[in-house]
Amino acid sequence: MLWIAFAQGQSIQRAEPLHWWVGMHNPELQIVLYGSDIGDCEVKLPKTGIQLKKVHRVENTNYLFLDVEILDNAQAGTYPIALYKNGKKVLTRDYVLKNRDKDLVKAQGVHAADLIYLIMPDRFANGDPDNDSVKGMRETAVNRDSMYYRHGGDLQGIINNLDYLEDLGVTALWMTPVLTNDMPGYSYHGYANTENYEIDPRFGTVDTYRKLGKELHKRNMKLVHDVVPNHVGLYHWAVIDRPSSDWLHEWDAFTQTTYKDQTMFDPYGTQADKDLMEKGWFVETMPDLNHQNEKMQKYITQSHIWWIEEVGVDGFRIDTYPYNDLEFMGKWTDAIRAEFPDFSFFGETWVHSVPNQAYFLGGQKLGQDVDTKLEGVTDFQLNYAIGDALNLEKDGANKLYSIVSGDYLYPNPLANVIFLDNHDKDRFFSTVGEDIEKYKSAFSWLLTYRGIPQMYYGAEILMKNFSRPDGLVRDDFKGGFPGDEVNKFTPEGRTEAENDMFNHVRTLAQYRKKTAALQDGKLLHYVPQNDVYVYFRYNDKEKVMVIMNCSKEQQDVALARFDEGIGQSNQMKNILTGESLDLPESVAVKGKQTLVLELK
Repeated sequence: MLWIAFAQGQSIQRAEPLHWWVGMHNPELQIVLYGSDIGDCEVKLPKTGIQLKKVHRVENTNYLFLDVEILDNAQAGTYPIALYKNGKKVLTRDYVLKNRDKDLVKAQGVHAADLIYLIMPDRFANGDPDNDSVKGMRETAVNRDSMYYRHGGDLQGIINNLDYLEDLGVTALWMTPVLTNDMPGYSYHGYANTENYEIDPRFGTVDTYRKLGKELHKRNMKLVHDVVPNHVGLYHWAVIDRPSSDWLHEWDAFTQTTYKDQTMFDPYGTQADKDLMEKGWFVETMPDLNHQNEKMQKYITQSHIWWIEEVGVDGFRIDTYPYNDLEFMGKWTDAIRAEFPDFSFFGETWVHSVPNQAYFLGGQKLGQDVDTKLEGVTDFQLNYAIGDALNLEKDGANKLYSIVSGDYLYPNPLANVIFLDNHDKDRFFSTVGEDIEKYKSAFSWLLTYRGIPQMYYGAEILMKNFSRPDGLVRDDFKGGFPGDEVNKFTPEGRTEAENDMFNHVRTLAQYRKKTAALQDGKLLHYVPQNDVYVYFRYNDKEKVMVIMNCSKEQQDVALARFDEGIGQSNQMKNILTGESLDLPESVAVKGKQTLVLELK
């Protein structure tokens, strides 16, 4: 891409999006030009292929926002954007339009048939030690002995270990954000991006990311891209030199969000409280983006469409969903779906009740003022419930039963993402006191319940710790880094207990992969008795019965009560042991054990 300057003192530093494509559903495109004192320039485009509709000038004279239309006769190639002052051409920018890559698999959507594996790229595997520290970035230190510094994991490291994930039964990969996060500290987590069109060079390049997508798709796996429409990092280039005073939500002094999601739907709440929730900054280093600004809306939306088309993304996990402007999120979803009808979304909704969680979904089931069009949420309510189910002295099973009984509030409960832990939560092995039976029971539940199961890297090999602070649950996957004394990616590098747990997860994950009833089948469950929760997943051809004993004592569970679920079945197979037998009158279930039984 070529910039030609005809006058001293002027230059163009950026044009975003970096390029675009012909043949997109929406022919309209906003091009952001950024350069020294270009704001009063006249802009001219070629007369064929691309048409300049409007030039927006803003408070900051270093910006021009161009509304252009890509015409039906547009061909892939370069289109010079010429800037004039006083009738003289002073700058020219060749803007590139590409043909869409018809062979690139993308936008498949992530659904209840999938098993999502969540990775923090910096902590999983280092496939390219040469990019561990990049000169010129604000954080260059690499120190694996500190939870606060970067450790060197990258995209190539993940590519190198995709066979491990495939063998485990994973069908979708979600990574915490991989865009450039040029912050002076804690940059490893990625949630304060400073660029919208660049992979953090310590993770790799756009080409590496595209390669990851292709390698996943070769294995019939999917790529989930973590997006953060709510905020950016304090050192984002368009925060350092803002286009206008309404680019961000500005306050007289630093004002943090209240984290009170209730203000978004409280029928008695004040506008002031709602504004604090939505427009307050998440933390001091993460400026809150103003979604009411139309230029900002286009900037965010186009950048997310760009990654789908450029790399082959299949779905978005949306960070801090309740803090966004919900009307904008509906428009954003519509714009993406117009280009990619099968694309899917799930939003992080770290809230504390089923109605609160359901409110943020699309479908107008709760009489929202706006329709977010969001199809799924991270199901924190079931996350709380599974911990209670396995840890409470009594009545734990009722926690699960009660929470899922509220599914009538969701337009499509199968679109919700269920999980035991993630990068912000205690490792679930620690949550259950490192009790193997409880932990196995949790995975038996996760991989047979309704929704899209998501597991956190290393959970299958008993990685543990509490998130106080968060870095303690973001440890390295041993064997992924040069110099590691053991390699947990191999059976030989794992302990007997780790291999036992790995095999437990793999057996269930691979069974789920080929069993439609556990994917989009119906759920039938019974009121728990004696702290035993029994549920069925079924369709016209398959039926799976799950008996979850949440009590400490062994329970002999009589099966006569479950006739409605068992139906005409007269045989059962224990999926974890492979044992098959005629359907007995009762089944013995050890304390804190869960049986997964295929019925015939």
